[in-house]
Amino acid sequence: MDKAGEAAHHDHRLGTLVMGALGVVFGDIGTSPLYSVKEAIGGLHGAAPTAESVFGIISLVIWALIVMISLKYVLCIMQADNRGEGGIMALVALTQRSLPKTHPLQKVVVLMGMCGVALFFGDGLITPAISVLSAVEGLEVVTPLFKPVVLPITLFVLGVLFIFQSRGTEKVGNFFGPITCLWFLSIAAVGLAEVVRHPEIIWAINPLYGVRFLAADPARGFVALGSVFLCVTGGEALYADMGHFGRHPIHLAWTWFVLPSLALNYLGQGALLLNNPEAVQNPFYYLVPSWFLLPMVGLATAATVIASQAVISGVFSATRQAVQLGFLPHVTIVHTSEHKIGQIYVPVLNWGLLTGVVLVVLAFKSSDNLAAAYGIAVTGAMLIDTFLAFGVVLRTVNHWNALFASFLLVCFAGCDLTFFSANVLKIPNGGWFPLVLGFSLFTVMVTWKRGSAVAREAWNRDTVPFEEFLHQLQAGSFAKVPGTAVFLTADPRSAPRALMHNLSCNCVVHERVIVLITKTRDVPYVPEDERLEVEVLPDNFFRMTLHFGYQESPDIPAALEQCQAFTQQFDINDTYFFLGRAVFVPTGVVRRDISNWRLKLFLAMQRNATSTASYFHIPLERVVELGVRIPIG
Repeated sequence: MDKAGEAAHHDHRLGTLVMGALGVVFGDIGTSPLYSVKEAIGGLHGAAPTAESVFGIISLVIWALIVMISLKYVLCIMQADNRGEGGIMALVALTQRSLPKTHPLQKVVVLMGMCGVALFFGDGLITPAISVLSAVEGLEVVTPLFKPVVLPITLFVLGVLFIFQSRGTEKVGNFFGPITCLWFLSIAAVGLAEVVRHPEIIWAINPLYGVRFLAADPARGFVALGSVFLCVTGGEALYADMGHFGRHPIHLAWTWFVLPSLALNYLGQGALLLNNPEAVQNPFYYLVPSWFLLPMVGLATAATVIASQAVISGVFSATRQAVQLGFLPHVTIVHTSEHKIGQIYVPVLNWGLLTGVVLVVLAFKSSDNLAAAYGIAVTGAMLIDTFLAFGVVLRTVNHWNALFASFLLVCFAGCDLTFFSANVLKIPNGGWFPLVLGFSLFTVMVTWKRGSAVAREAWNRDTVPFEEFLHQLQAGSFAKVPGTAVFLTADPRSAPRALMHNLSCNCVVHERVIVLITKTRDVPYVPEDERLEVEVLPDNFFRMTLHFGYQESPDIPAALEQCQAFTQQFDINDTYFFLGRAVFVPTGVVRRDISNWRLKLFLAMQRNATSTASYFHIPLERVVELGVRIPIG
């Protein structure tokens, strides 16, 4: 291929990635104009639609997009990638890697990661509800007669969205980019038309209008900031989805297409309110010409479905990462694509989210009410991103100048804390909901993490060192049976309980015995040549370690077959996997390291977790489970 051909191929691939980023990355922030200005001017926590307020709010909105998204995420935080991957777990992994194992901040980082994931889950429950509801509410602008059907249509759209999750989004994803592109073009066009009619609104680009608005009445301005923040919700998706599209395509799409489209629409809504304050009831839809109103409602609904899809997929991905890193119990994860590793479906989470979203819609009933609950979880997650990225990663991993990184940390953390504090005022009006949800999920994760450590301690209490076990095996006489036996264990230093139990009950040893350990590394994906470690032991025993990344779903049979060092010896039809299944029995003894209620919660989760065989994709017909009762607590 000549240079011209290579350049054309590169441009085509870059264009494809930019279009894909439009459909996945910017769906959430791209639908913010539906409700952010409506809430910031005239809403429960907003300002009155005066000229001073309109200029001030629109100025704050535009500069929030520039500072929080363009400067903080696009230019700075996206520099902190874990082998191309972004997101809260990437920051946690990078931070842990940069600190000594015994550093006191290691535990703090883990807790911050758990907190960030919990807050993201809360965001994942509210985003589909407020996005779809605000889009369908456009029917009320067409005619008030449609008001009774807004909730039923919203619930129907959400129901269809969650029902089709099990089929995956690979085919539907091909249409995401063009639809979202049409959405941005449409909102830019209607905004530009109003700006042309009333060009004085362009002065709102001057940040001094925002400063004057805040200075004129600091109390009112501080309250309004909680609503202004709604314009940047979804901004963290730029970083979280970086691994799918790359930093450059996201940067290009945001800078040259998404940001100008959003700015034009916000300026258009401001121009409309300057000349028609009564449009504050729904400035986005009042901006749309009557002949285009119904098509815009349909396009907005499609755009919000796409935004919701991106958030739901993000929750699925965060769940898999949390399970891999030991923050949550094993859950069934279904791969919906043979080509894209990120296309997954988590059944129990999908139906849990649907139930929660339906209850949220029925409880809050309108996007205005939901806006009062929206934002506080997102600000908390963004604050954690800031501390991890600027406090540790960019300074130590990316070798930024310490003084410069500290300066940026103070600036951006100050912005985050200001927005977070303003959103705290929403707690009595619904902001308590995502906080309660996030705290509940945080409690679950901390309980599972601590309970797992206590369970491992109880499991390993009476085990025999592996070398001592091999010596006893050589001294004894056991019948050899053909085939391969794989014994899973979490402790490579001790003989697996299932192996000892099998010997004591059946008095036989397979001709080939594999003691298998699985480990999750602090990278998203593990290269195939680093997947397997093999240690050859006496009497045809092997001690093997399989490494997986936190973005991967562990498939033990597939991993063993793909590893060239062991392919010729591994045959799934000649192999049995022996799994130890523990039944932990509480003793009632009070422990200092875990409370009784937390222990009971852990045991309940442990009983309902997906089986080890299913989690590791081991065929059930090749599994032998050996149960044992172990006192705990």
